[in-house]
Formats: sequence, structure tokens, C-alpha cells
Amino acid sequence: MVDYRAFFAEKISEIKGNGQYRTFIEIERLAGRFPTALHHHKDGPREITVWCSNDHLGMGQHPEVVAAMQRSIERSGVAAGGSRNISGTNHTHVLLEREIAELHGKEAGLTFITGYAVNDAVLGVLGKLLPGVVFFSDELNHASMILGMRATRAERRIFRHNDPSHLEELLSAADPDVPKVVAFESIYSMDGDIAPMPELCAVAKRHNALVYVDEAHSVGMYGPGGAGMAAQLGCADQVDLLMGTFAKGYGTAGGYLVGDAPIVDAVRSFAPAFIFTLAMPPALAAAALTSVRKLRESDNERILLHHRAQLVKSLFQEAGIPLVSTESHIVPVLVGDAHLCKELADRLLEDHLCYAQPINFPSVPRGTERLRINPSPVHSPAAVRHFVSAVDEVWDDLGLPRVPAPVTGSGTGTEPAPALRAGAR
Repeated sequence: MVDYRAFFAEKISEIKGNGQYRTFIEIERLAGRFPTALHHHKDGPREITVWCSNDHLGMGQHPEVVAAMQRSIERSGVAAGGSRNISGTNHTHVLLEREIAELHGKEAGLTFITGYAVNDAVLGVLGKLLPGVVFFSDELNHASMILGMRATRAERRIFRHNDPSHLEELLSAADPDVPKVVAFESIYSMDGDIAPMPELCAVAKRHNALVYVDEAHSVGMYGPGGAGMAAQLGCADQVDLLMGTFAKGYGTAGGYLVGDAPIVDAVRSFAPAFIFTLAMPPALAAAALTSVRKLRESDNERILLHHRAQLVKSLFQEAGIPLVSTESHIVPVLVGDAHLCKELADRLLEDHLCYAQPINFPSVPRGTERLRINPSPVHSPAAVRHFVSAVDEVWDDLGLPRVPAPVTGSGTGTEPAPALRAGAR
């Protein structure tokens, strides 16, 4: 007879033993004071500074965004009341979809309750409706993209990370008459590296492939008006379908798709992940709409974000603390050991009131465990210096290895070859 309780207890024991077990830090963000948050510590509540939030621009506490959500709740209540097809389409959804389509210069937009659902829905529809379709997927794509493609049972060919030459090789070997979808991300969340988007798009178009790009970690933070990395690099017109999220640069929640109207309509009409789920709450749509509009008008938040990120990276490099990449606003500090990574994070929180979540397998490969630091405009330069000093102190205490500081201050730190596929959408 199977002892189900003992079976699962053993599974949990295994991941605790190898350092994979994830612990939740119980906090409350303090609106108007973030990155300060209240940590519900075993000895009682205390204030800490959060360094791992995906609210990259601090828009989750912007007074106008908060006010928009409050007004919507007073007008429409807290939920949509159904799926988009059955009583759940609010006027604010329609306005938000028009806004994001206009932002990206596309014909149509569609909103979802999560960004994960976007990837699942879109890639699922492409895989099931296009006869004989072949997916060409970057090896480090997000889990939601990988699982969305796998579920269709369509053929999937993997190209080396950010490698246009390998993509060219794979596309050249494929039947020229079958439908093809090239899928990749603009910024990879665990390494913080940036895809060579113009080159990848050019290769895809030479072979008449549909280009699908996950811009979750760039919309709001890059490009004119926050239109993302494709817009910043001048290849937005080569991206057929663009996935974005409101949960990062826009500081709210939910995801979206923009692209050609017939394809977006097909997703709306055929995707179970869209049809059979609750519509985004109208209050959330109102907050997202306000955030998108504010960031289309203002560059200040983006300028400050990149200033703070550069300050963090340069101070870490001066201290010889290894970074996985320095290409974007995401700052991954390479530790390389699951237990030491957790110890580093625990000491930072306990002794220095700085919260940085350890990232381990399966989010990153074993041996590349890290702290993923997300500086933002609401982190002051003084707070940045305090945090880096705290990391520097604990790094010494744990005897972690250092690397030579770059001569120019613009080096890339260490560059392991990880296989990173996770992160919140």
C-alpha cells in the first residue's frame, strides 16, 4: 500500500538536502515608501529594504496608478464577474487593449490574467492551428514558452542561446514549405542578457518564419515610450507577435499579446488559456492602463532605473563580486553554491535588513546559483551603497571567491553558460 504522505515528505526532504527547497519571506510592501517593506520576522515585524522585486520602476505605488485602481473598484467592484466571453469584458479591457496595440504599433491587442497564460495560449494556438508547424526555440526560453510549445506536440528545434548563426543553420535545413515560428525573449530574466533581436529577426524573415518575442522584462523599461527592446533596437516591425506583461515595468499584474489582428483574434477564439479563465479584474486593468499611459509620457523613471542599475553593477565590479552579465537592468550576482547562496541571502536579511532572494535549480543550473538583484528608481544612491557594502561584508565572511575588477569599469564580470528557463510572468 502506498503511503502518500511519506512519499511526498521524502521528496521535500530530498530538495532540502540539496539546497533546492524554497522558503517564502513574508513581507508587506509599504505604499509610498517602497522599497521599504514590513518583514514579519519571528521576533516581530521590522522594516527591511527589498532588492528583488519585479516592480522595476516603482509604478506599483505611483499615486495615479493607485487612484485609478481605487476609482475602478468604487465603480465596478473587485472582479470582472466572469470570463471575457461570459459577462467579463469591461470597457477598461477594451481601452487597455487599444493602448498597448498603439504603443507597439500593432493592429490588435489582447489582455490576460497572467503573462504565463499569454505564452501558453499563443504558442498553443500556433502549434495546433498551423499545419505541420515547426517551432525554433532559444534554448533558454522561459518555462511558459517551453511548456506551451511542448503541449502542442509540434516539432520543436532548439537553437543555441542568442545565436543567429545556429538559427540560420536550423532554418536552412527545414522544409521551406512548412510553417515556422521563431520564439525567443528580448531580455532573459535570470542572466539579464539581451537577445541580438535584429539579427534573429532577419534570419527568421529570410525563411518566412513567424517571429514571436517575449518582452516581459523590457516593456515599460526600454524603447520609446516604454515600447520595449524591439522598439529600442529598431526591429519592432519584424516582430509579428509580441508578448508583454504588466507585472514588471508597469508595476501591476497580468499579461498581453499584440500583433496582426487575424492572429490575435485566432488566439481569442481558440486558446483555452484565454477562453476558460476569469477576465482580468477591471481595477487591475485600470491601474495597468494608467501605468502604460504614464510611462508613454515620461522617460524619468527609465532614466533613473538604468542609472541605479549601472551604479549597482559598477560597485559590485569594483569589489570583485562576480556578475553573470552586465547587459541590462537585471544584476545577477553569481554565488555558485545552493547552500552558500541561501546563507548569503539569510545573513543579508537577518543582519543588514536587505532582502535578496536566492535563485537556485531548476530556475538556474546547479553550480550557477545566484542572487538576482533588481535595482529601481525608488532605491536611492545611498541605499545602493549600503546594500553593496553589506553584500561585500557577508561575501568575505563566507569566504566566497572574487574576480579581478575590470579596468574600465564596463566589463562583463564572469559569463558562465547557464540554462535558465524560469521566473515569474
